Formats: sequence, C-alpha cells, structure tokens
Amino acid sequence: MAKAVSELAHERLLAPEPDGPGRWLLRAPGGTTYRFAGRRLPLEHWEVDADSLTREVDGEPAPLDVQALVVEHAEELGLREELVGVYLEELAASIAWTCWQLEHPGPPVAALLTASHAEVEHAVTEGHPGFLANRGRVGWGLADHEAFSPDAGRPVRLVWVAVRRTLAHLSMGAGLTEDDLYDAELGAAREQMRQRLGDLGLDPADYLLMPLHPWQWDRKVAVTFAPDVARRDLVWLGEGPDEHQAMQSIRTFANRTVPHRAHVKTALAIQNMGFVRGLSPAYMEHTPAINDWVAEVVEGDPELVGLGFEVVRERAAIGYTGDVFHASAPGTPQRKMLAALWRESPYPRLAEGEQMVTMAALLHRDPSGAPLSPAMVRASGLDARTWLRRYLDAYLRPVAHCLLAHDLAFMPHGENVLVVLRDHAPVRVLMKDIGEEVAVLTDAPDLPPEVERARHVIDPDDRCLAVLTDVVDGVLRHLAAIWDADGLLAAEEFWDEAAACLEQHAAKHPELAEQVAAYGFQRERFRHSCLNRLQLRDARQMVDLADQASSLMYAGTLANPLHRG
Repeated sequence: MAKAVSELAHERLLAPEPDGPGRWLLRAPGGTTYRFAGRRLPLEHWEVDADSLTREVDGEPAPLDVQALVVEHAEELGLREELVGVYLEELAASIAWTCWQLEHPGPPVAALLTASHAEVEHAVTEGHPGFLANRGRVGWGLADHEAFSPDAGRPVRLVWVAVRRTLAHLSMGAGLTEDDLYDAELGAAREQMRQRLGDLGLDPADYLLMPLHPWQWDRKVAVTFAPDVARRDLVWLGEGPDEHQAMQSIRTFANRTVPHRAHVKTALAIQNMGFVRGLSPAYMEHTPAINDWVAEVVEGDPELVGLGFEVVRERAAIGYTGDVFHASAPGTPQRKMLAALWRESPYPRLAEGEQMVTMAALLHRDPSGAPLSPAMVRASGLDARTWLRRYLDAYLRPVAHCLLAHDLAFMPHGENVLVVLRDHAPVRVLMKDIGEEVAVLTDAPDLPPEVERARHVIDPDDRCLAVLTDVVDGVLRHLAAIWDADGLLAAEEFWDEAAACLEQHAAKHPELAEQVAAYGFQRERFRHSCLNRLQLRDARQMVDLADQASSLMYAGTLANPLHRG
C-alpha cells in the first residue's frame, strides 16, 4: 500500500492533499478516504510512512487492500474495463510471492556485506523499485515458485534439446566456434548428447543443441510444439550436467557447478511485469554481433577504460523457427518460446578481495527494514559523500559519457548493472543485457549492418531521458530517498554530488561541450516518463519492443535535481 501510494502519486495518478503538518489525505470515488504521514522529496518522490496508513469507508475504519485501492481509482489510473482483471491478477501474484518471502525471511544486512553475488541475489526481495505489480510471475504455481524462483534459490538443472540445424540459427561472437561453445558449456556431456541422437537413429551433425528452462519444456514446449517433437525437429536430450541458480531476472541462470561457465538466458512463457518473458529467435540472430560492437566501442574509449567500465557480452544465441507459428502466425507469443543465449560469466573478472552485487541490491532492505547500501557505506569507513562519489563515477559518469561521446544508450536499471566493490565501496561497474536493451540514438551512417537493429533515432530533446529517466528518476531517486530516510545523507547533498559528477566530466572533456549542451542533462526540467502508466494501460505488453520510444507515456515535466539554479 505504501508503495502504491508513493509511486502512483509520483506518476501523478493519485493526488494526496495536505492534512496537517506532515500528514496527507487521499480521497477515492465512492466515499473512501486514506490518510498517512509522509514527505515529498526531490523528483516528487513520496516517502510514505507505511505504519501510518489508514483507510475509511463511509467514515468507518476499513482494512488496507491494495487491490481495492486500484479498483477505487480505476478511472483515474486509466485501467480499461476489459484489462482490470489482468492487472489485478499480476498484482495478486506479486502479493503472493511477497507473502512467501515474509514466511522465508532472508539474512540481515550485516551478513550480506560479505556474501557472494549468488547469496545476495537469493536474498533480494523487492523487485523493480518503480513498478507496483513488479514480480507477478503469472503462470507459475506454488511448486514452480519453490523450484525455480530466485527467492527460493534452489539448484536447477537446465533441460537440453537438439534442434534441427536447417530450422534453427546459432549466432556466435567474434572468435567463437560451435565446438568452442558446446565443449566449454557441456564438457563430456556433449558426447553423451550426441550418443543419444545416434541411439535414436539420428545424425548428430544435423542438430544444434539448445538449453531450456525446465518449466518451459514441461509446460510449453513438450505440448505446444508436440508436432515438432514428433517430427524429431526437436529432440529431448535430458538434463544438463551442471546445477544452476536463477538470478533476480528470473529467466537467467548462473552456473553453480562451474562458475566460470556462461550465464544462460532462457525463454520463459510467464507473464511478469508487463511482458511474457519470451526470447525472439529473430532478435537473437544479431545479438552476439551487437555485443561485440558495443564492447569494441567501450574498450576503445580511454575514458571508459579509465573508469573500469566494461560490458559483459552475450557471446552466443540460438533460436528455433521450424514451427507452425513462425510459418503462419506472426506476432504470437509462441514465436518467442524457443530461444536462448549465453552470456559471459562475470565472476572471472573479479580480482582477489572484490565482491559483486547487482545494483538492485543497493535498494534492498532486510526483514527488519534495515537498508543494505547505508550498511555498506558504514562498513567501508568512508563518509557518505565520498562513497557516493565513487559510485557515481563508476555508474553515472560512464553512462553519461557513452551518450555524449557515442550516442550510445544502455538500459542501466538495477538488474542490468553489476557493481564491483572492494572493502565495501564501489570501484567499477559491469553492464549486461546488451543485445535487447542497447540503443544508438542518432542516424550516424557508420553502423555495421548487423548492428542496425540497435539504432533507435529519437527526438534530440528526448535523448537526455536516457540519463534523466533511466538513471536519475529510475534508480538514483530511490537510493537518495533511502539514504535521506536513514539519516546517512540529506537528499539535497546527494543530488549535489550527482550534479558535480557530471560537471567534473564536462570539465575534463571540453571536446564534448557541444554534446553536453545538446543533451542537457542539467536542464531545469525534463519530461516525466511513467512506468506504471504503461503497465496500467496494458499489463499484457507494456511497450512495442521494436519501437519503445513511441510507446512511452508522460505526465508533464519534473524539476531536475541536477539543475544548478
């Protein structure tokens, strides 16, 4: 309820009224009233005291119910009648897994300060900080959640299938061969899989090997693609040799048995946070080439190298297109059910004494409500502004530089950024999820043909949103609020450091002065792009992935805390 009030008010879908010093009143149609204590911080961030929330219906006390809040405000929220149930189901599923987490509390923040990346991933509970229905996983039952969710942290063995080579496509990054890939990821199990094909009277040379999420095979592929299995265009090979663990992104697995082996991203036909989590074979085809090109840009830029900024490449991708859905049913979700990619393991990049967490973990609170990132600051022995300066230099500065120097935009939200720490303080970041998320924002003529898919030319005045929406409003707003509430650092001081980070970069790079002026990261106001409005508009698919910019929804403008008045 506190998050609903906070984020829906931030997006100007709800309009709390003053109700005395530090108190607020929210009226719903039909005579329902909510009251709470709270503060408004920069970027119209509402810090809502959850314990103070009360609800009255016709003047009588009533229990809090976030679904009731949504139904009461359905018209204001823009929920179409035919989609109310879709959104409420995803919200209910988010509540279900929240209840599971409350019954299975994770470790205190003190224990996470020295935990491994996988242990922290298992402990993180919140999901996306902006979305209200943020971990619905619609399609999973209780047993599926226990078996496969990152919250449960159970070991998982991926299922492998052979796919007929003439009906599939395997793409690989520069310098990688098919034998290199399969030998590295399967070891001796590769020969066992080839033997199984031979035992069935099939020629192993006619097939490529593809990993699948176990749930995907059992609930979708074996049934939805039964004709393909019957034709032996798809052949079940059994479980892989290694144990994996689901990361917070749900469909990506880290290898627990051999940590230096690739992370595997699989198609998963569940509804989660506004999308069915499939993978498109058509999209996968150019993913390794896009990753290689981005890595080359990053590795060739002295500023990025000096900051330690790196990308974790998706080295290979595979997709099957021999099904009837690809032949005659364009646009259907079944066309995204049979694909996978292999991403470099980030673990070999850690030096002795370094720790790694996804940036989402910086917003984590343990079961007692204690926040993780302030505990990191205190454990580091640094003052808050020094710690923050190091974090911004590792994260904000390279993301801004990529835009200014290369018109290259990442999707740098918490799950896509790995923060490397030494002595509990940030030293650099690694960016992942490149193939589906990266964008070149101009019509520069020198893109290789295989990278052309990454070009998304947008209005020059909106290019700033790649920092101001995705970083400032989408990530730093939440971190600033946690630090302010914790008493670690006042929000005004937090934003002063963020502004100084950009100014110091500009001073070091006078050759980028024209771009700094054009992007205008420190403009007075910027367009207020709203995430929950997208999900409320249609929780089945929030945006057109091929043209995300035109799908976005705005609510006026926000005052920019990076602006120097």
